[in-house]
Amino acid sequence: MDGEEKPFEYRIGELADMFGVTARTIRYYEELGLLEAAGREEGSHRHYPARNVIHLKRIQQLKDYGLSLAEIGELFELARRDRSGEAVRARLAEKYREKRDEAERKKRALDSYIAELDWHIEQLGKVKEFNECPGAACSSCSWGERCDVRHLLGGKAG
Repeated sequence: MDGEEKPFEYRIGELADMFGVTARTIRYYEELGLLEAAGREEGSHRHYPARNVIHLKRIQQLKDYGLSLAEIGELFELARRDRSGEAVRARLAEKYREKRDEAERKKRALDSYIAELDWHIEQLGKVKEFNECPGAACSSCSWGERCDVRHLLGGKAG
């Protein structure tokens, strides 16, 4: 050697173990352009520069927030083109806003589902047996508009 210090590199198995993924996953990320191998010598394992540790951590974080590998690839490509990082930060913030809006929609649907379950639980507490209608006095029942049985019988339950 000529005294130059070789940059630190990881073998594919080391990266895979570090992040709890398979070597195939690492190779797949490389195929997608998310990771970059430093190369390999004849008959040896691939070696990856240490910067791939940061890339793998970022991939896992972005996947945890619901981004697809295609979206992650777009962000990585944008980061390569815009060294300032401004464009990729703006795009990532936009993606996070989209994910937040999607989560809010899911939350509203889940809140509605929980309210519906609460209503059914309350109704079951008003009857002695499974087949009994909880709105025995349907004409004055406060749940009349919501009553499945009343609607099925054309408003004549009771």
